[in-house]
Amino acid sequence: MTQSQNSRALRESADVVVLGAGPAGLVLAILLHAAGIDCVLLERASRTHVQTRARAGFLAPNTVRILDRHGLSDGLHRDGHRHGTCEFRTQDGRFRLDYGALGQGGGHHVYPQQNLVTDLLTHYLGLGGRIRFHTEALAVHEADGTRPYVSTRGPDGRPARWTARYVAGCDGRHGAARRSLPASAVRHHHDHGVTWLGLLAEAPPSLDAVGYALHDRGFAGHMARTPDVTRYYLQWQRGAPADAWNEQRIWDELDLRMRAADHGPLHRGRFLERGIFDLTCDVIEPLRHGSLLLAGDAASLLAPAAAKGANLAVLEAELLAAALTDALARGDTAGLDGYSEQCLAHIWRAQEFTGWMTRLLHADTDPDRPGAGSFFHAGLRRSRLASLRTSRTHQDWFAENYVGV
Repeated sequence: MTQSQNSRALRESADVVVLGAGPAGLVLAILLHAAGIDCVLLERASRTHVQTRARAGFLAPNTVRILDRHGLSDGLHRDGHRHGTCEFRTQDGRFRLDYGALGQGGGHHVYPQQNLVTDLLTHYLGLGGRIRFHTEALAVHEADGTRPYVSTRGPDGRPARWTARYVAGCDGRHGAARRSLPASAVRHHHDHGVTWLGLLAEAPPSLDAVGYALHDRGFAGHMARTPDVTRYYLQWQRGAPADAWNEQRIWDELDLRMRAADHGPLHRGRFLERGIFDLTCDVIEPLRHGSLLLAGDAASLLAPAAAKGANLAVLEAELLAAALTDALARGDTAGLDGYSEQCLAHIWRAQEFTGWMTRLLHADTDPDRPGAGSFFHAGLRRSRLASLRTSRTHQDWFAENYVGV
């Protein structure tokens, strides 16, 4: 870096530099800006890409409460819809759970994540918030000191740096924040041994519930997104490309696994998107490393079986915003000192239920476990489903954890 570039970079600063314009980064930046904290959000992609990348769309009651509390929920109340039913289809028939009326009560709001991100981004820019698109964070430096900085590459390819008092890593599992963690950071990783083909179909929902189909050929899932778009999942051979099958074969397989012959045909349409998802999970401990703090997918990654990721991200963003505001505006660091422990309690709860749900929906495929994929494990799954079908206690537990974070 030349002297002139270095001088330019040193003039770019904020009290908090937020990496990543996903739900965690945007909610955090909005709350900091509203509290009068000087912050800037750095995002390597374009605004168009940020607003159109499709992700999960099930918002838990606590997430909606957080968005309500900060005036960020107009879009989801206007264009989203409430949902509280899931349907299980197995060789023994089908049954439904009205989970929104079970447990502590409360279902999901279905609102595509790209719509939520668009709402949040519009709100942040409307407040006058600073954001730099096409700015790639390369590394976080000197996080163990009081003036960390982020080295970046801008849209013109030139290097620069942003100095800060704190850096919030909300830039995902492959972002600069994780790459910059010290050797003392511990990463817990687990591979469930399952892969999904994720499909976004230009077709209306085929049932008025989240559909979970268990079949000898593998899992299939149905999740409504909008009146005209539906998300489907197929358990997939690991390593196979997303385009290994044509549309006709995929729809035929969905019909078979979801037992359309018994329960009604699926509405078909062209696929707008295909993606491969290996059901893996990980957790970073701790979530604070000096002046660097993690939130969202940078803090933990969950398998998508229970739609917890975005909900954890919003929860962590609110907690981190309050802690940073206390530290910067009042000199009170108690919130930052307890941030990691507080978030990890929620993360491990979400990981536990996600793992339970993954085991329920799929045959045991762990190659390191004796008897994986055997009739024994198939029997356990049938027993779990029978209990979920008949036991009110089990149903209440399921509902509380299904929507809880």
